Amino acid sequence: MTVDVPVLAGVGQASERIGQPGYRRRSPVDLAADAARAALADTGADPAAVAAAIAVVAGVRQFETSSAAARAPLGRSGNYPRSVAARIGATPARAVLEVVGGQAPQHLVNEFAAAIAAGRGGVVLLVGSEAISTIEHYARAGDRPDFSEHPGGSLEDRGYGLRGIVPAQLANCGAGIPSQYALIENARRARLGQTRDEYAAAMGALFAPFTKVAAGNPHAAAPAVRSAAELITPTGSNRLIADPYTRYLCAREKVNQGAAVLLMPAAAAARLGVPRDRWVYLHGHAGLRERDLLDRADLSASPAAVMAARHALEVAGIGADDLATIDLYSCFPAPVFNICDGLGLAPDDPRGLTVTGGLPFFGGAGNNYSMHAIAETVARARARPGSYGFVGANGGIMSKYSAGVYSTTPAAWRPDASGTLQAQIDGWAAPAQATRADGWATIETCTVAYGRGGARTGIVIGRLDADGRRFAARTGDRDGVTIGLLAAGEPIGARVYARSFGSGNRVATTGARMDELFPPEPAASGSCG
Repeated sequence: MTVDVPVLAGVGQASERIGQPGYRRRSPVDLAADAARAALADTGADPAAVAAAIAVVAGVRQFETSSAAARAPLGRSGNYPRSVAARIGATPARAVLEVVGGQAPQHLVNEFAAAIAAGRGGVVLLVGSEAISTIEHYARAGDRPDFSEHPGGSLEDRGYGLRGIVPAQLANCGAGIPSQYALIENARRARLGQTRDEYAAAMGALFAPFTKVAAGNPHAAAPAVRSAAELITPTGSNRLIADPYTRYLCAREKVNQGAAVLLMPAAAAARLGVPRDRWVYLHGHAGLRERDLLDRADLSASPAAVMAARHALEVAGIGADDLATIDLYSCFPAPVFNICDGLGLAPDDPRGLTVTGGLPFFGGAGNNYSMHAIAETVARARARPGSYGFVGANGGIMSKYSAGVYSTTPAAWRPDASGTLQAQIDGWAAPAQATRADGWATIETCTVAYGRGGARTGIVIGRLDADGRRFAARTGDRDGVTIGLLAAGEPIGARVYARSFGSGNRVATTGARMDELFPPEPAASGSCG
């Protein structure tokens, strides 16, 4: 039973850039606290009173806490949410550290808004930050700062949540996050029947308007207007990352940014003196998980992400045409195209598809980018009372999608049906897979990953001719012929020869070439001498 209506009562952002006036070498905790202070002030109420009322601080994980192997060369807090709370004079009963993924900020808004509506929550501070630029800059410096903190106190650590993000088959191929998105991108290009040049032009045209938004955003990490041609043309500063991506088409992780959102029951907002014109309501919400990449029937799309976006709009009782602002998670072009395709949005929609400037230009603040998108959306909703703003937050390899619809128009809480929709997704049929692939096969999608030193690795997802099972493989390190096939023309649909090894599957243009690249080891003679 609904007890109270959740409202977003305050939002804040903080940032700094190395070499710019005012740069102070802020740690992730410092940047988060700066953003939290801005959110407290943004409520229009007494900041100290609001801080004292905070019952929960939920933190978004930094890159340096996003896997067991992650490093923190300048040190880190042992309890990030409580370190932030201590900076602003809050003593929350509960501290939460969310799982990995760009969906985290919107997921946390949806989760704690539902808890407030059910009478299980008070004032909640959601916060995240990254200081990757500072950390990398000072990691080898003699005067490097120490960001280690040990605040103590309880912590609800939800773990990494990385299951299925990089399937073992793809990991064995050396397919990192850019390469996996490139596999999706090239599958979409083939589905649309576009040439490489046509698709590159479309990616440039999609992201060029994002650069204009970033150029006007004081928190942007790379505030420069760039043309579509600049974005897609390889140069010394815009090197190839993974076909079809240049660096300018990929999320920019070297940022120093923090963002925070204050969420609370309407009754608490009234009691604390938050003016009504600061209140923003979550009209629609949804969160769904896609099948793991190799389990998807169509490698070119994420229908689960589209379902989440559509359902959030349905819960809000509006359509995409009713939105005044839109922010689509843009770590690469593929997630933006995916939602545009699914919602019928034009890539050049005059409303724009970002309110921040997007991850390659505003900055990909680790898992926390969408907290900035929410903060910007709230500000724009207040500036245009009664308008609607959409935030789509993507995690993993188009794996986890959380969506929210915001407006100043008062609205009763409406629960979503994400659980029912997730059950449908979990029941979708998955293609049969071959962990060990041997024999002739057809390329389903592919990419070529480029190292900084010029090394190239071809990565293929294919189907075995013998039984249609899907597999992942890579080229041999010295196989310029097969890499050349993947890097030019239209390799998707071409035949290759696969062979399994203890370290994973390999592909070549022919079986004879495979024998040349990987000669069989001589058999043991069996003699005891």
